[in-house]
Amino acid sequence: MNADTITELRKVNKMTATIEEPHETLLSIRDLHVWYELRRFGFGHAGYVKAVDGVSFDLAEGETVAVVGESGCGKSSLMKTILALHLPTSGELIFEGKNLSTLKGNALRDYRFDIGYVQQDPYGALPPFMNVQQILEEPLLISGVKDKQERLDRIRKVMSEVKLHPADDYLTKFPHMLSGGQQQRIVIARAMILHPKLIVADEPFSMLDASVRVEILKILSALQEKYQLSVIYITHDLSTVKYFSARIFVMYAGNLIEKAETRSLLENPLHPYTMALLAATSDPDARNADTFKEVPPGEPPSLVNPPKGCRFHPRCARIIAGLCDEKEPLEFEPAPEHFVACWLYQPQ
Repeated sequence: MNADTITELRKVNKMTATIEEPHETLLSIRDLHVWYELRRFGFGHAGYVKAVDGVSFDLAEGETVAVVGESGCGKSSLMKTILALHLPTSGELIFEGKNLSTLKGNALRDYRFDIGYVQQDPYGALPPFMNVQQILEEPLLISGVKDKQERLDRIRKVMSEVKLHPADDYLTKFPHMLSGGQQQRIVIARAMILHPKLIVADEPFSMLDASVRVEILKILSALQEKYQLSVIYITHDLSTVKYFSARIFVMYAGNLIEKAETRSLLENPLHPYTMALLAATSDPDARNADTFKEVPPGEPPSLVNPPKGCRFHPRCARIIAGLCDEKEPLEFEPAPEHFVACWLYQPQ
């Protein structure tokens, strides 16, 4: 990431910081578990993959939170449950006072209309046999917008909002005729076409060049400010979260192990795993290119049979023997609104 790109990202950060403070709670997740059953050769129970294992947090209207962690930590399962693609094994997911587990039929369909989804791979997310107009028109048809002119007007409006104008130049194009950045704008436009209250963005910048990332960040920030959107940003890359998120949730082996306001977490990480993630973040300064950073040894644990106690303890250099390897850590609050599940911070 060059200096010009970093300057542009800081401008986005200032833009995001001007959004009004959120107040009403939009989404509440309480002790959420998402387990997948394993079967031996198709017959007989063989255990569970504990992809999400006791996650709790609140999301306010107009707020952006980032869920960060390594591949396999449970981020995608959490995301798919929020999107109602999976139902919780246990726990509660409350959206505007309604429990997701109790929604059926039209109520579940209406819930899905309120959630927009921005996929990681724009080319894979767009059907190659449909042109741009058909891609953006499909959600409107499903949601019951029968007037053809109204559908066309809404398509043109949302395309203008994602900076694809004049819209008519793109309507008849197919995904393979667009650049990666243009494809991602179409994905964002499709997520916005039904005026959702919440956007779930799954690694929306990882497939894009650095300069294009800035433009997509600007678009998402402008849409959030205009519509007071809530956003859950799923990522493993801590280099962009500070430009787009009010809070960061760090996920490891199915648990949220640290939750804090973005600046607080980046400037004063508390959990040893969070420190390791920050140490592994790419450094834009070319002078540090040959610097090797200390990262914890080993691999994330199996979610079928996670270790007893703190799930990070087999890789942790600060383990408290007889405690970290025996008891699951409680969530402590060493600093205001900075929560960490680590025995190092238990009150004395």
